[in-house]
Amino acid sequence: MLILAFESSCDETAAAVVENGRIIRSDAILSQVDTHALYGGVVPEIASRKHIEAIAGLTDKALAGAGVGKSGIDAVAVTYGPGLIGALLVAVNFAKSAAYALGKPLIPVHHLRGHIAANYLAFPELEPPFLALCISGGNSMLVDVAGYTRMSIMGATRDDAAGECFDKIARVLGLPYPGGKPMDDLAQGGDPHKYRLPRAKLDHDLDMSFSGLKTAAVNLIHNAQQKGEALDLPSLAASVAAAVSDELVPRAMEAARRSGRRVLAAAGGVAANRTIRADLERACQENGIKLYLPPLRLCGDNGAMIGSQAYYEYLAGVRGDAGLNAYANLEI
Repeated sequence: MLILAFESSCDETAAAVVENGRIIRSDAILSQVDTHALYGGVVPEIASRKHIEAIAGLTDKALAGAGVGKSGIDAVAVTYGPGLIGALLVAVNFAKSAAYALGKPLIPVHHLRGHIAANYLAFPELEPPFLALCISGGNSMLVDVAGYTRMSIMGATRDDAAGECFDKIARVLGLPYPGGKPMDDLAQGGDPHKYRLPRAKLDHDLDMSFSGLKTAAVNLIHNAQQKGEALDLPSLAASVAAAVSDELVPRAMEAARRSGRRVLAAAGGVAANRTIRADLERACQENGIKLYLPPLRLCGDNGAMIGSQAYYEYLAGVRGDAGLNAYANLEI
């Protein structure tokens, strides 16, 4: 089964063709990073306009890359939430039009379910049940994946996401947008213990909070600037990464213990962070848990992950119609 899938939830426009949920036939992505870097973050109105400009051409590129014509597509899939509402609406409406014109089923896909499904593309042997650690610029949560379409949240951030924490601190340091990779690169060789940064302790101990960490790091930077004191920037970046990892990794291990899952899959852009990847590998080895870390190219937003999850949504009977809407917030 060939699924033409679209993703436009933030600042990447993507179109892909995926076969049977596991094989990437093509994956065309156009990033808007250079545009939004001028503003230090994503400007929603600009993102929406850029999606409109790109999506038709990317569709042609995805079909050509897959070596298939429009008539060879069996279904059309699209991210319908969560994300920037204007950005989401571009792909949602384009996908509805494509499905109607081709006379093919329309499959709505949750963005985070897509990130989890990116692991299916990289690891053919991976099947539910397992535990997923979803960490991105907009979301941080622990998800019990009981089945391909049966998921429940065990813990989540109560405020900022891990990726937002990296982005905001990077912006104060004057690093390029998005801040995740520059912060990761800066942290290499730094001392992760040099700066004492807070770790949140919450009543629901599988929930997370990153706002205090972000505020503490920003205040530390501002105080040093006001006093004319030099900061050890690699060590600060390493300390931030260690603090984020200390929020994520122990909770993931505890969630695995409580759920009885012996398999953990990471998902989302922050899963590319080297400190977090190394800490997850170490913790999983110590606790006898099989770990799946998606390759870096599948950590960020892409259309292939939507096409992968769409296959399983299709098998479960999920369908959209002309009334399909986009949602800025959407339960997984």
